[in-house]
Amino acid sequence: MNVIRSTVFYIGYFLAMLICGVLFLPPAPFLPLASRYRLLNLYNHFIIAWFRLVCGVRYDVRGRERLPDGPCVLLANHQCEWETVYLQLLKPPVCTVLKKELLNIPIFGWGLRLLHPIALDRSKPARAMKQVLTQGKQRLEEGLSVLIFPEGTRVEPGQRRRYNKSGAVIACRAGMPVVPVAHNAGERWPGHHWVKRPGRLTLVVGEPIETVGRSAEEVLAETEAWIEAQLAEISEVPRPRDERQASSDGEIQPG
Repeated sequence: MNVIRSTVFYIGYFLAMLICGVLFLPPAPFLPLASRYRLLNLYNHFIIAWFRLVCGVRYDVRGRERLPDGPCVLLANHQCEWETVYLQLLKPPVCTVLKKELLNIPIFGWGLRLLHPIALDRSKPARAMKQVLTQGKQRLEEGLSVLIFPEGTRVEPGQRRRYNKSGAVIACRAGMPVVPVAHNAGERWPGHHWVKRPGRLTLVVGEPIETVGRSAEEVLAETEAWIEAQLAEISEVPRPRDERQASSDGEIQPG
């Protein structure tokens, strides 16, 4: 049954991408940025609803009322594609830090280019770090929130990877709050397998973490502790008990 559901889901997924590409991409460059987000995010709304309907997933989203009125830095754990779609809808307009290869995907990547992402070359980590810090602060000052996955790449449920502090550095430099987000989407939408799984998908938004007068290390430690505590509560797959199981690789590797 899961194979059938997943097949139907991907038929709708690619048809929606094609239809939205034909209808939305041509006028999008001529729209103001806020209107462009609203138009292109119609695809995201469809994918989230289609996934729930076809794959038997129940959403439990908590804490949306905690989102600040102004721009912020969203730091979320990264398990699969679902959160990259949903978090675009959480606090638009939002600028996402991602790997530049995604911009070359036909239709999908063309739409991404129009949303002012921060696209990084993973083969040049020093340049990527400088780009994140410079462009991230600029986006915040322009009124956009910034979405960063501090683990740097997709991490399977039940595994752990050391968090990169670039998002906390951006927030501290701009004096903007960090909003932590935790979810178990990878248990419903596996990151490395196409067959989806029915069940409850939980996403929790935390209280904004103030950054003024604080170090990036302190902010990141608070963010990571909160996300890990939430994951321990909402995940069906047990979390690693020993923090030393986390990877020592701290390079920026956007998912």
